[in-house]
Order: sequence, then C-alpha cells, then structure tokens
Amino acid sequence: MGDAPVPSMAGSRPSGPVASETTAARLLAVLWVVSVTTGPWGAAAGGDEESLKCEDLKVGQYPLSYFLNFSTYICKDPKINDATQEPVNCTNYTAHVPCFPAPNITCKDSGGNETHFTGNEIGFLKPISCRNVNGYSYKVAVALSLFLGWLGADRFYLGYPALGLLKFCTVGFCGIGSLIDFILISMQIVGPSDGSSYIIDYYGTRLTRLSITNETFRKTQLYP
Repeated sequence: MGDAPVPSMAGSRPSGPVASETTAARLLAVLWVVSVTTGPWGAAAGGDEESLKCEDLKVGQYPLSYFLNFSTYICKDPKINDATQEPVNCTNYTAHVPCFPAPNITCKDSGGNETHFTGNEIGFLKPISCRNVNGYSYKVAVALSLFLGWLGADRFYLGYPALGLLKFCTVGFCGIGSLIDFILISMQIVGPSDGSSYIIDYYGTRLTRLSITNETFRKTQLYP
C-alpha cells in the first residue's frame, strides 16, 4: 500500500480577494488606532497636552485629514467694498477673513477658549493682503489718457500738474508723449502720485510686481 499523504503543518496564506480584504482590514485598524491616540479624543484622554491654537491648524493636522487630503479649516471670501473694490476692513495693506475649523476639531479660538467645533463657529481671523486705494480709478485714467492725453488730462487726474501742463503746451509732446503715457498707464506702470493703487475690480486684471531679494528662491541653473 502506498504511503498516505502527510498534511503540511505550516498554515497556508490566504490569496486573492481574501488577502486583499485582510490587508484592508488591517490598514483600517491601524488608521483607527492612530486617529484615536493622536486625534481630538486622544488629546482629551491625555489631559496634559495643551490644545493647539486654531490659527495653527494645517492640512493633515489630524491623521485622517492627512490620508484623505482635506483641510482642517475653511475661510470665507472677503466682503468687498463697492467703492474701493477692496475688503471692507482693509487697513495698512492687511484685511482679515473669518475661518471655520472643520467639525469635530478641538482647538483654541481667537479668544483663547478651547472649543470643540461643529463647522459653524468662527475659530480665528486669517490676515490677507489688500491694496491701499485713494479714489483713483484705473478705467478713468486709461480713458483720459486715450482720448485727452494730448491735453495732459491723464497727468492732471493722477496728480502730476507739472507734466500735465507741459503736455498741454506741447500737444502731448507732438503725440509721442501721449502714446508713451497711454502705454505706461494701461500697463499700470504709472500710477497715482500719492503712491496709492488704482481702483480695479476685485477680480479684474491688475499688475503684480515681483522683485528679487536675498530671500527670493533661486533655482539652480543646469548647463549642458
């Protein structure tokens, strides 16, 4: 009689869909443990850790937000002043917009109070940059330069009376000066004399000046 086959003592590993389900279950278990130990519930259980300030929240602050790539807070768009086309609370080139932490996040609000947010409470005010305007409209300046530039009306409007008078007496430097001024004003290179910015639609076309300083990142040049 032939020998009967001896069953193997080593356990066989699951394969196919079973292995995939097992791996997914283990991954979910790890994520759950990490979220409990380091998330808001873990911080509350610890008791000794100081709560994070709401303005210090970042993308991926909590484990699930890191894996799902969503932000831990959202800020509203600024309220725009119809007359200046800048945020209504713009002061010294800075305005503030309200930001709302995501639901189930615990942090300290702007008043220093530790709050468990539901998504409807303001957590902090985020500063944004704005421009200083003083009543000079970009559209008006371009229109004056185009139609009455040879009389110096654009320079008078922007606060350059000497250049405006010179253009008036020379008929816009025989038309050449009027053309140059139109190009400079339309490209927003020449602005109001008081150093303020043009009134331009908040979502309109505006010039952003970039400068190279010691803090500017410079990409290393690769030569063949």
